[in-house]
Order: sequence, then structure tokens, then C-alpha cells
Amino acid sequence: MRETTRESEVVHLSAFDAVLPAEMARVAEGVGVRKAGLDLPVLFVLGVLAGAFISLGAIVSTVVLAGAAGEPSGALRLLAGAAFSLGLILVVIAGAELFTGNALIVMAWAAGRVPGRALIRNWTVTYTANFVGALATAALMVAARGHELAGGATGEVALRLAARKLELGFAQAVALGILCNALVCLAVWLTCSARSTADRVLVIVPPIAAFMAAGFEHSIANMFVVPYALLLAWHDPAFVAAHGLAARVEVLSWERFLRDNLLPVTLGNLIGGAVLVGVVYWFVYLRRAPATPLTGG
Repeated sequence: MRETTRESEVVHLSAFDAVLPAEMARVAEGVGVRKAGLDLPVLFVLGVLAGAFISLGAIVSTVVLAGAAGEPSGALRLLAGAAFSLGLILVVIAGAELFTGNALIVMAWAAGRVPGRALIRNWTVTYTANFVGALATAALMVAARGHELAGGATGEVALRLAARKLELGFAQAVALGILCNALVCLAVWLTCSARSTADRVLVIVPPIAAFMAAGFEHSIANMFVVPYALLLAWHDPAFVAAHGLAARVEVLSWERFLRDNLLPVTLGNLIGGAVLVGVVYWFVYLRRAPATPLTGG
């Protein structure tokens, strides 16, 4: 009778305990196979949603930072990061395809379950669709005159953030991108241990809050932040003049954004997510697993 009770307790615990890392790797591999095989129109629409979701997180984070006088404190930056985690929570729980998180598909590729062309296809489509979603959200935010929130403080913060991103050196932007997506992909990796929606939400917040507080660079978030500042400066020059932000606006341009920020940050994000998280966990947990036939488009 005692033995039966102990067995039932083991079953009960296994149903509710977090999934352990070895099994998490198999979950991540299976998710990668599914993502790589998504139908192209579905993949694109889900990519647009992801770009919009990350942009919503960036908007809320900017509103939080608007309450600071001068350079925000570490505590406020951490709070802004917690607010930004809304974006990845929506991606994971509501369902969307985020380029930076999809760096983990490399685990399924390295395990021989996804062909290289399917991996590149997913990354290319999601990156493009994320950009579309972020640009559309930026345009909506300008049309909604969201920059006037808190007496214009939200717009001031948005313009300052964008200008600061374009002042980064190339190597610095790559390094910040590596650090950022290592944390983002660790957040996604941790969701593979979850047993419930609450678990997923709880494990996402700390890594995302950390990368925001530390000032790391996320390519998809930047697809919103810098274009939003550019569109704001073009649409409402009176706001820029009234708040003494002309010097900030002068450094903003589409060319500088694409060349000096988005390119190096994207490279860094791929290294941080695909190599430092995806390849490392493949090596530890999946390298010796028997290969299965390739799948995916």
C-alpha cells in the first residue's frame, strides 16, 4: 500500500514539476521542426504579429521611462524592461513568429531534422515580416499622437533613445546584440520547461527585464524604436522644435539606421541566439541523439 502511494506521488510530481533541460532540448527541437515547416502565408502573418507585439512592448517601456528626469535609474530601467517583456509574452502565449527567438531553430537544423534552406527561409520571412509589423505599429503610434503622452515626455524619450542607438560603434552594436539575444533566447528556452501559461509568463520576465535594464540591443525592437522617431520627426517637426530636440533629430536617418544599427545588431542577435544558446544546448543534449530524416520546406 505504501509503495502504491509513493508511485502515485511520483506521477503527481512529474505532471507538475518543471521539465528538465534534457527534455527541454527535445521540446525545442520539435518546436523548431514545426516552425521550419510552416506554410509561407501563415509564417508571414505570424511574423507581422510578432513585429507588432514587440513594438507594443517597446511602447509601454517608453511610457515607463517617460517618468524619469534625465538619465533613468537602474530600478526604473528594470521596471521598463519588465514592461517590455509584454512583447515576448504575447509572442509566446498568443502565438507569433519572432526572428530573434527563431534563432533556436538552429537546434533542429544541427540535429539533422531541418534542412538549411528551411532554416534560412524561416529567418528571412520572419525578419521581413517583423519589420512590416514594427513599421505599421510605428505609423499607428505617430497617427495616434502617442508622443504627446505625459506632456510630450514620451516623445522626448523616444527620440533620445533612437538617437543614442545610432551613436553606437559597429563592434559595440554587435556585442550588445549578442548579449541581448542570448538573454531573449534563454527566455524562450526557459519556456520549454513550463507546464502552464503562468509558468511561461514568469520565466520570460527576468531575462527580458535584464537585457533592457543593461541597455542591450534587440533588432526587432529597434525596427520600431528608430523608425518611430524618424516618422515622428517627419510628421510633427513642431513637436521636435518645441521640445528642443533638433540636435537629436539631426543624427537620425534611414541610411544610418540600416547601416550603423540594424545590420550589426542583427548579426549580434544571430550569434547570441543561434550560437551561444542554440548550438550550445544542441551540443550538450542533442549531439549524440540518433539523427532522423530531414523535414521542412
